[in-house]
Amino acid sequence: MKALHIFILFVLLMALAITNLSATPSGDEPLFVDNDGDGDRSQAEPTSVVGIMSRFLAQKPRAMMTCNKYPRVCRAAGSPGPDCCKRKCVNVMWDRFNCGKCGKKCKYSEICCKGKCVNPMSNRLHCGDCYNRCTKGSKCLYGMCSYA
Repeated sequence: MKALHIFILFVLLMALAITNLSATPSGDEPLFVDNDGDGDRSQAEPTSVVGIMSRFLAQKPRAMMTCNKYPRVCRAAGSPGPDCCKRKCVNVMWDRFNCGKCGKKCKYSEICCKGKCVNPMSNRLHCGDCYNRCTKGSKCLYGMCSYA
C-alpha cells in the first residue's frame, strides 16, 4: 500500500513538471504581451484552463526557415548574404569562412576580398583593407602604406 502511494505521488509530480515545462515560452515567443491599451485581451489571456490546454495541444513546433529548404530566404532584405552555405546565408565575396565558395576558409591573418583570400598586412593591392592600394613606389608594411 505504501508503494502505491509513492507511485501515485511520483506520477503527480511528473505531470506537474511536464505541465510547468510546457507552459514556459520558447525563445522566439515574448514573455509578456503588450496590448498597448487597446482593451482587447482575447488573444493575450485565455479565459479558462480548457483554453490553455486546447491551445497547448493545438500548437505545432515551429521549424526554422533555413536556406537549404527555402533558398529565397537569403535574398530577403536584411539577410547576411545571397548565398547558402551549410544552412546559413552568407556572402561568399566577403565571408572569411566561405571565401569564393562554400567551405573555403581564409587563414587567420587573411581577409576575403571579392572571393579571394588576401593578407592585408603585406598586399599592396589590399593594404589594411580590401582595395586599399598603395601608391607607386610604396610598400605595404603591417597594413599601412609606407615609402621605403
